[in-house]
Amino acid sequence: MLRMRKRDQFDNLEKHTQWGIEFVERYTKFVKERSEIEISYAKQIRNLSKKYQPKKNSKEEEEFKYTSCRSFLTTLNELNDYAGQHEVIAENLTSQIISELSRYIQELKQERKSHFHDGRKAQQHIENSWKQLESSKRRFERDCKEADRAQQYFEKMDADINVTKADVEKARQQAQLRHQMAADSKAEYSAYLQKFNQEQNEHYYTLIPHIFQRIQEMEERRIERVGESMKTFAEVDRQVLPIVGKCLDGMTKAAESIEPKTDSKQVVEAFKSGFEPPGDVEFEDYSQAMKRTVSESSLSNTRADGRPEKPTSKTKGKLWPFIKKNKLMSLLTSPHQPPPPPPASASPSAVPNGPQSPKQQKEPLSHRLNEFMTSKPKMHCFRSLKRGLSLKLITLNAQVRNLIEGSGPEDFSHLPPEQRRKKLQAKIDDINKDIQKEMDQKDALTKMKDVYIKNPQMGDPASVDPRLAEIAQNIEKLRVEAQKFEGWLAEVEGRLPVKSDPPRRQSSMYDTQNSTPVNNNCAQDRESSPDGSYTEEQSSETQIKVPNPEFDDEFDDEEPLPTIGTCKALYPFEGHNEGTIAVAEGEMLYVIEEDKGDGWTRVRRNEEEEGYVPTSYVEVYLDTNAKGAMTYI
Repeated sequence: MLRMRKRDQFDNLEKHTQWGIEFVERYTKFVKERSEIEISYAKQIRNLSKKYQPKKNSKEEEEFKYTSCRSFLTTLNELNDYAGQHEVIAENLTSQIISELSRYIQELKQERKSHFHDGRKAQQHIENSWKQLESSKRRFERDCKEADRAQQYFEKMDADINVTKADVEKARQQAQLRHQMAADSKAEYSAYLQKFNQEQNEHYYTLIPHIFQRIQEMEERRIERVGESMKTFAEVDRQVLPIVGKCLDGMTKAAESIEPKTDSKQVVEAFKSGFEPPGDVEFEDYSQAMKRTVSESSLSNTRADGRPEKPTSKTKGKLWPFIKKNKLMSLLTSPHQPPPPPPASASPSAVPNGPQSPKQQKEPLSHRLNEFMTSKPKMHCFRSLKRGLSLKLITLNAQVRNLIEGSGPEDFSHLPPEQRRKKLQAKIDDINKDIQKEMDQKDALTKMKDVYIKNPQMGDPASVDPRLAEIAQNIEKLRVEAQKFEGWLAEVEGRLPVKSDPPRRQSSMYDTQNSTPVNNNCAQDRESSPDGSYTEEQSSETQIKVPNPEFDDEFDDEEPLPTIGTCKALYPFEGHNEGTIAVAEGEMLYVIEEDKGDGWTRVRRNEEEEGYVPTSYVEVYLDTNAKGAMTYI
């Protein structure tokens, strides 16, 4: 019965220890799922931060110049670090709990198996001893019974007178043999009994208690290990709390760094046009028209005192639109597009004359015609008027084409001066960065070539030369491009308005006859309106009436323009557009009208051939002492 009770307790312990191992495995699974949640959460937080990060080379990147946007960017970065701390939690849970417990579970299973193996072995041994004892006991009992029967048989034979002496002797010997076997069985049974009692005492008082003690210690270590893991589970979170707090402090500091006034000032700085406010609208005196006589069929010149001047010749009192029909059409069809940029690869002998002259800021056609119609028709500036109308039509056509294509011109002339200056400066900075990159590559390749020269076994120095030549060409192109944009930037900075009297606004197409006289300088007549201004006035479409045939020959006696210098063609120009002239590379021409800022220079080849060429295609040599003498090639 005691053995059965011991065996039952042994089985119960085996079940309990198995449950303990399963509990550790369950807790390990719990920590593993918590780690997976932390990794998933960190991944989602990182994706969220990345989703709202500004894209490179996008409009969003420019928005982060404001303090509120920078604060949001800082919050995103701190949130990314916050996600990193959750990844640290997952890593620590995996390394400090999951991995350790998984290894400990394997050790625990081996230890438990060893203990119960020893217990089963001891149990089996005591059971075997008990079986031997029972076997010797049954043998002793059997031998005793056999000896008793043999003794009774002998006594019976000895009392029978009919039995021979030999049979009696045989029965006596058999009885003695059985008694001897019973005595031997008794001795063996006694020995087994003594041995069993000793083993049983050792089993129940030494072996089994020792095994139970080791199982108990194993269980205590298991419980202690689970407690330590639970403590580590909390400490893993506690370790990242200071860094998480710093992340939250960074978010708070970023929010406190928002400066509304600074942001609003940046908006003002970014979108201010640089224009002066318009002046007062002048009074328009339409009563001057009543003073004209019926015979006056054209606009007459007006003196400063308001009285009309007398025409001194047949050309002095004629309106500028009444020029010869074929000449007017030629002017209106002269190049309808901005001057082309110089070719990418110039001839070795040709040196660029610097950056291409910037184009004029574009204005509506009605505003330009208003400018010409309201100015006094000074005949000595008639050529400037023709040139101005022609080139401004070119500019207007280019502006319309850019609006249709949906992209602004290369020089950003469609922007207000201040914004244009910023765009040009940014473009120059980008080009300088590209130049610096090319220079760095050049330096690296030069060092590599030096290494190859010193150590030919490492490579062929000649293999670097093509790349060096390509980089040199790229640097030269970038420098030419930078000079071009620097020229435009210099022009814009020179034209930015300064504080002065507000300009006067013309509110209609025709000004009063007693308005302030226009400067007689041809260039000033041509550039009477500030470049780059935006005209908000809306006027009806201006129509130019066809003059009477009697005026067709009014300007046939025009004198040709005097030469003011010479120029050399740096590149060939085909001159497909009306009003242009084809030139060959290296050809020498006379300059009769210099570039006024629109990118075109007027030249003459001989008495019959003259026209416009792009300023960037020629190298101009102006004669400062020119008196206007005519010389032909």
